[in-house]
Amino acid sequence: MRVAAIYDIHGNLPALEAVLDEIQREGVDQIVVGGDVVPGPMPRETIAALLELSIPVRFIHGNGERDILAPHRGEELIRVPEQFHDAMRWVAKELPAELLTEIAAWPLTLQVDIPGLGDVLFCHATPRDDNELFTRLTPGHRLRPIFDATGASIVICGHTHMQFDRTVGETRVVNAGSVGMPFGDPGAYWAMLGPRIQLRHTAYDLMAAARRIGATGYPQAAGYDLLRPPKEAEMLDLFEAAAVR
Repeated sequence: MRVAAIYDIHGNLPALEAVLDEIQREGVDQIVVGGDVVPGPMPRETIAALLELSIPVRFIHGNGERDILAPHRGEELIRVPEQFHDAMRWVAKELPAELLTEIAAWPLTLQVDIPGLGDVLFCHATPRDDNELFTRLTPGHRLRPIFDATGASIVICGHTHMQFDRTVGETRVVNAGSVGMPFGDPGAYWAMLGPRIQLRHTAYDLMAAARRIGATGYPQAAGYDLLRPPKEAEMLDLFEAAAVR
């Protein structure tokens, strides 16, 4: 059995379509969607593309889903910078109530037995929190209490939009990268699991995708720069300053 791990799509339907085309050509048996699916310019279409697949799809929630649910519940967006409030409310209004109810039921973590790898634990940021930050540079001694507690030999995560494959204590920790909003070189990033782990990159038509996103009415569309994403070094500095201590 082979499992595709796709994380941080952020409503970028063109990027998702390119990855799903590749996944289907590869004959993948199952997809795990690792959170932050809907915050972005095409939330309804992105969810629909995943739910309509013939391949089994399992979801976990990310901090983005939790933030999208806040306006739906009449709660304040206390965890989200003010400049993104309009975008989050826009996404919440784009999604029907029954879909928001379904999203609210997505679990924080998921375990899948994958031949050749064994029991693999999927989470969005860390196994204990969907919003904690760490990168390939975060010292292992800060992270061991988090990952040792899981008892997992392999953990797949996302959240920081940059791929890596590292070891923390006895745990292999792999960041699948971001399908829809990567930091570093443009394109769509994901991971293939079974019987080994492959970090994958899928190219797609960025100019056409930018035009589609610009036509959506999404409040943050102008800042959704697929052609020139933030540089990895800059984001590593930013995230390490706020990483787990």
